[in-house]
Amino acid sequence: MSDTAVVGLDVGGTSTRAVALSLDGVRLGAGRAGGGNPTSHGAERAAAELLAALRAALADVDPTRVRAGVIGLAGAGRLLADPRGRDAFDRAWADAGLRCPYAVHGDALVAYASGTAAPDGSVLIAGTGAIAAQVRDLRLDRTADGHGWLLGDAGSGFWLGREAVRRLLADLDRGDAPSDLARQVLADLTGAIEVAARPRATAEAVVQAVTRRPPVELARLAPLVVTAARDGEPTGVALVAEAAALLAESVSRIRPAGATDPVVLGGGLLTGDTPLAAAVRAELARRWPDAPLHSAGDGAAAAAWLAARDLPEVADPAALHTLLVPPA
Repeated sequence: MSDTAVVGLDVGGTSTRAVALSLDGVRLGAGRAGGGNPTSHGAERAAAELLAALRAALADVDPTRVRAGVIGLAGAGRLLADPRGRDAFDRAWADAGLRCPYAVHGDALVAYASGTAAPDGSVLIAGTGAIAAQVRDLRLDRTADGHGWLLGDAGSGFWLGREAVRRLLADLDRGDAPSDLARQVLADLTGAIEVAARPRATAEAVVQAVTRRPPVELARLAPLVVTAARDGEPTGVALVAEAAALLAESVSRIRPAGATDPVVLGGGLLTGDTPLAAAVRAELARRWPDAPLHSAGDGAAAAAWLAARDLPEVADPAALHTLLVPPA
């Protein structure tokens, strides 16, 4: 077993995952903690979750074996530009017993590396939000969308939820019977599927139910749309097709026509066996027929690989990727 170890962290808004790996692919330890994104939770709380995940991953590992580490984080640039946030992460790193350097990379790069070792390619992520990015020499080169629910995130879970509500409101405005999907949305928002004798009253109840909550909570309606599409419900099918086209269009902003390097799909809407994932794959294959399509996998392991690939004893980073990053 190699004596050299590396650490990788995949830090999100709801969970923080850490893994310690040896260079011959042995998983030395893993840890999980709460959300560690400083933008969402503040630097001190985020650093505390980072430390908890690290300590669990290193419980049976001598920290002096760890030669390098990478933290994958949404909004990495904001952390790097915030001295207090970086100081909090530095302290957590040291408190875990680590004395090696670490790098911070955006979660889009880590998602890309979890799907392929190719130095150049593209990544498309769709969950609550949506972003596309071009990767050059395993560095984020250009990005498209990821502009948040108010100005962008086209084709995301938020977008699907909002559009489902809009279709419901359009049915009510016309006085039409709501579609099957619209009735499910109505039940979720108001607790009832019946439309009032005056449809405008139901529309007002829907609007009030939505505006009482943070806007991004509309994303929780996305599974209703995906399930409806799987069942062949016309509104669900139409929304999934439109979302797939919007996501592919975001990729086209940063990916040249005719490109043959790989595309990695990440995020909860694109990594599972869902109608949206299938529609996006079909749309990307139509636009870039010679490009391999991969699913994102273990982000923490990919972060560890990014840390390891620059060590002097690593002669073949692609072969190391096969050892360290399990296929999706």
